Amino acid sequence: MYFKTNKEKGNSGLGMAIAYFTTNGYVVAIPLNDTQDYDLIIEKDGEIKTVQVKSTGCKTKNRIYQVALKSCGGTNGKTYKTLIETKVDFLFVLNEKLEMYLIPKNKIRNKATLNLC
Repeated sequence: MYFKTNKEKGNSGLGMAIAYFTTNGYVVAIPLNDTQDYDLIIEKDGEIKTVQVKSTGCKTKNRIYQVALKSCGGTNGKTYKTLIETKVDFLFVLNEKLEMYLIPKNKIRNKATLNLC
């Protein structure tokens, strides 16, 4: 799958995350706005967790998929938040080969990027 735009990349990641969790027996809730750190709320066996969803088509010079862990914005593209500074429980990542990764946030130490291999 080739992501034509960032919007398409984000929508694909969110859709695949919802499909992944629902087919694995989770109840999935989507927040009403996008001001929180998480993109999904998942519940299974009475346990509620939060998930940040990211998608990537970016590869390193060694052809390994890499995902950005920081959020940037504004007119100068300044970093305003990194994943490890959030209160989410999981990071769900989709790459353009439709490979999915579910990573507990407490296992992530990097601030800027994460190589998927």
